Amino acid sequence: MSEFVDIFSGSDPENVATSVRLLLLLTVLSLAPGILILMTSFTRILIVLSFVRTSLATQQMPPNQVLIGIALFLTFFIMAPTFQEVNDQALTPLFNEEITLDEAYEEASVPMKEFMAKHTRQKDLELFMGYSQMEEPETIQDIPLTTLVPAFAISELKTAFQMGFMIFVPFLVIDMAVASVLMSMGMMMLPPVMISLPFKILLFVLVDGWYLISKSLLEGF
Repeated sequence: MSEFVDIFSGSDPENVATSVRLLLLLTVLSLAPGILILMTSFTRILIVLSFVRTSLATQQMPPNQVLIGIALFLTFFIMAPTFQEVNDQALTPLFNEEITLDEAYEEASVPMKEFMAKHTRQKDLELFMGYSQMEEPETIQDIPLTTLVPAFAISELKTAFQMGFMIFVPFLVIDMAVASVLMSMGMMMLPPVMISLPFKILLFVLVDGWYLISKSLLEGF
């Protein structure tokens, strides 16, 4: 414990650099969940995958851990170019003591802002800019993260729900068709969901549903 305190209290430049790295690491780790959820493609992917499971009515199959794992690795795949820019422009120069911590923050925000602005609706951005009474920015980099992040988040939610609706429609048609057949046969006590489930799974497998969903998500970014 005393050694840890000495690192932050020492005047040696090497100790100061080490302390900055530790502080940066702790900050990133504490903010990582928020950054992952609200500043990347994770939200859209996870919601769409959840809609797939709900429309299939397979209860907990696939399990939550599987859906989150798929969403996480798809997010890393989609965000890889952006994360690489953050590493090249901010983290590597910072660790090499070529720029300060404030400069690293500014450099890291550039690729993140470009990614979020590309997928943010103008209407959503104007909502938060108008509420904060901001002047019209000249470039994307003039928009603060406190304004861009919530605008990006609600844009992603709308896009995810639009994709979820399109996923629901074919499975809803199957449910309605099965329910109509059962009613016409007088089988009122047999749950339509139990009969339609195998047909929905068969349809999803025949059209290679996971491939189509993944393809739509990747092309959306």
